[in-house]
Amino acid sequence: MPQQIPILDQGEEVVSAPRPEILGLLYLTDFLSAEEEDDTVKQVDAAPWLDDLRRRVQHYGYKYDYKTRRVTASMRLGPLPLFVQRLAFRLLAEGVVRELPDQAIVNEYLPGQGISSHVDCEPCFGETIVTISLGSPCEMDFISLDTGQRCSRMLEPRSALVLEGEARHRWTHGIKSRLNDYGVPRNRRISLTFRRVTLRPA
Repeated sequence: MPQQIPILDQGEEVVSAPRPEILGLLYLTDFLSAEEEDDTVKQVDAAPWLDDLRRRVQHYGYKYDYKTRRVTASMRLGPLPLFVQRLAFRLLAEGVVRELPDQAIVNEYLPGQGISSHVDCEPCFGETIVTISLGSPCEMDFISLDTGQRCSRMLEPRSALVLEGEARHRWTHGIKSRLNDYGVPRNRRISLTFRRVTLRPA
């Protein structure tokens, strides 16, 4: 596995406080090259978008039911498309994940859009969640379910964020709905999140 990198607090009020290390969180800079990023964005935009949420999404492998928080065998959509499959195999080959992801969701975030703090469905997905960021940087917030401690991290384009262990199960992650982070305007951001489905009865 890649070396674990501590996550850093961003708020001015906690600059002098010890910065927490979230066990199981890895942040990999420049996981993709600029050329790979451009090609992936083109592949994403060539595919149809769904308006399931307040933001546009694409589901691959299996469709996740946000309302019931379930994934069943009947929700299988088919194999991952080639451009998603290539990234999934790369995550496995480079030791970022231990099992080949068989589900991916693509999210589009326009300026002002975010996602509420959450833990990815534990009965639905396996131990490791990986999100690759494309386009605009943005800040992601983390909150400990045990202590309420908060910290945040800027997610840069072409980076990969890996959650497993405590980071996967004991910390929520979310993105505030706003137009800028520390005065830096947000632009369009696309994320690809890779997971391994744990099937439940229909």
